[in-house]
Amino acid sequence: MTAITADTPERIIDQTAQIVVGQRPAIRRALACILAGGHLLIEDLPGLGKTTLAHTLASVLGLNFKRLQFTADMLPADVVGSSIYSPTLGEGGGFRFIPGPVFTQMLLADEINRAPPKVQSALLEAMEERQVSVDGRRYALPEVFFVIATQNPLEQAGTYPLPESQLDRFAMVIRLGYPDADTERQMLLSGGGRAHLAEAGQVVDAQGLMALRQKAAGVHVAERVADYVQRLLAASRETPEFTVGLSPRAGLMLLSLARAWALIERRDHVLPDDVQAVLPDLVNHRVGLDDHDGHDAAEILLGRVPAP
Repeated sequence: MTAITADTPERIIDQTAQIVVGQRPAIRRALACILAGGHLLIEDLPGLGKTTLAHTLASVLGLNFKRLQFTADMLPADVVGSSIYSPTLGEGGGFRFIPGPVFTQMLLADEINRAPPKVQSALLEAMEERQVSVDGRRYALPEVFFVIATQNPLEQAGTYPLPESQLDRFAMVIRLGYPDADTERQMLLSGGGRAHLAEAGQVVDAQGLMALRQKAAGVHVAERVADYVQRLLAASRETPEFTVGLSPRAGLMLLSLARAWALIERRDHVLPDDVQAVLPDLVNHRVGLDDHDGHDAAEILLGRVPAP
């Protein structure tokens, strides 16, 4: 595999954008989330390329990939696995653990909000601790593990709202939106990105991705930038429009995302601009707004906390 260089993140974006056309900003955000070690939730209408984006990223990053379609009749065991009795195991038989789809490097939890909360919650331990517990035993997940989940808008039939604890596990929530006219024309003529998934070229492998994550974690954060993040956290807890404020965990993830964004921009230090670039995708699904008057949560925060 090609050595990791300063332009490796951009090459990942370029390769992904050849398949997922017209979505370069979303690809950049998704890669920042992955480099920060976070999980990604893509919320949008069916048919806009959410699944294609996840599958393409898995190919470009050289990762094992599993897709799990969430439905209303799913059970937690369908996600994490279960123990079954085996009469040939030891003397007198015994129980053997059969791993579920979560045992992979990239899990696509497709239409996650079509399953009931009990099933959604089955992912919580995996997403936070990179392990699952079944029948009193713990099973470690791969060193590289992250979830890309998709969900449909809640007003669509057959959807359940994600619990707040589940939403907080997602570092970012992004939307793809409808393609512009030129992009849609290109898709119509080429058959769409899914028809060309086999053409996605691999740029790194799991070890390369870990190296990129380590480089992102080493990006310098100056005191003034850390102070800026802390003031944003404090302001979120004092803003009357928000139902809840940002947690310390959200603050840590905000810095990790800003570091990853700076790495993609080929810098070895974080600027306030990096914090501002990733803040909307981190804050909007966490704080909520009592008054839905069209104001963006990040816009409110950035308007009240001056940048250094």
